[in-house]
Amino acid sequence: MPLDEAWDSGAPAWTPQERQDFANDLDDPRSLVMVSASSNRSKGGKDPAQWQPPAEVNRCEYNTQWVVVKTRFRLSVDPAERTALDDELLQCPNEEFTVVLAR
Repeated sequence: MPLDEAWDSGAPAWTPQERQDFANDLDDPRSLVMVSASSNRSKGGKDPAQWQPPAEVNRCEYNTQWVVVKTRFRLSVDPAERTALDDELLQCPNEEFTVVLAR
């Protein structure tokens, strides 16, 4: 998740330590995911309503990870983002997952 998106979704209310913890979260492997430089540039600060992985096979994982991070850090989801997540996740297998809150 781009830092810009966290900022737009609630991070301004965090302490400096909470923002640092978010940016460097290694406690959940779904928080920091390595991607190619070109993918990162393409995505930029966009949310799922504005950008989806070009390879459809990666969309379930991407959107699930997005929900995990938003939940983990208690970040808000705007209406367009929620619609995009709902639409994409309807195409995914119905799998249960656990989220441990970070804050």
